[in-house]
Amino acid sequence: MPVFPSRLCVMALIGWAGPDEKVLEMRVPFRLAISVLVTAALLPVAGLAVDVKTLAAAVDAHYNHLHSLQAEFTEVYRGAGMERTESGTLWLKKPGKMRWEYRSPKDKLFVSDGKDAWFYVPDDRQARKTEAKKLEDVRSPLAFMLGKTKLEKELQGLSLAPDVPPMQAGNIVLRGVPQALADRVSEILLEITPEHEITRIVIQEVDGATTEYRFGEIKENLAIADGRFQFKPPAGTESVEGLGP
Repeated sequence: MPVFPSRLCVMALIGWAGPDEKVLEMRVPFRLAISVLVTAALLPVAGLAVDVKTLAAAVDAHYNHLHSLQAEFTEVYRGAGMERTESGTLWLKKPGKMRWEYRSPKDKLFVSDGKDAWFYVPDDRQARKTEAKKLEDVRSPLAFMLGKTKLEKELQGLSLAPDVPPMQAGNIVLRGVPQALADRVSEILLEITPEHEITRIVIQEVDGATTEYRFGEIKENLAIADGRFQFKPPAGTESVEGLGP
């Protein structure tokens, strides 16, 4: 089932975590780190060979220097004969804070202050809570953004993916297998811009299901109040422990 910004998704962006919905209507970006001083000349130009090790180090350095990030996201899940697309806004802040506001096709919220994580669907009048540390999962694409992990360390066999066209010309696509979830995730694709930003993460599960995250309108090192990562269930909302299996 699809993931929700928690388990694989946000560990990556600053060392974070991510969630589940009942039966997981949205698997937390999957139970989703990313220079040494490297110039754009190190990226492929007119067929020049790309040094994967150097590129990975540049991406790591880029995210290690961030303390916060805001982006518009699109999440596409394909599997079990279905396809679902959802979108909204993501906020991340070190250490371990994240907020995913889904606006389309319906409102949903996943928020964590680094200690507790909540998943709330207004239409269900129910809020699920769990410890943020229980959400960490290599399936969380965001685990590769905002500097907690290292690409070469986390992804086995990190290499170029010349068979996968990037969404935008000039970008580079890398692939690798997450060591911690090799039994459940067959590979992860990362699309990197010439500025060493990650604009797309694709998680391929061993059962054939795919969850793709696309990021746009990225804004880095914004002043984001801690209050944005706090949550109090609205009146009349049932509180439940645990985000799902």
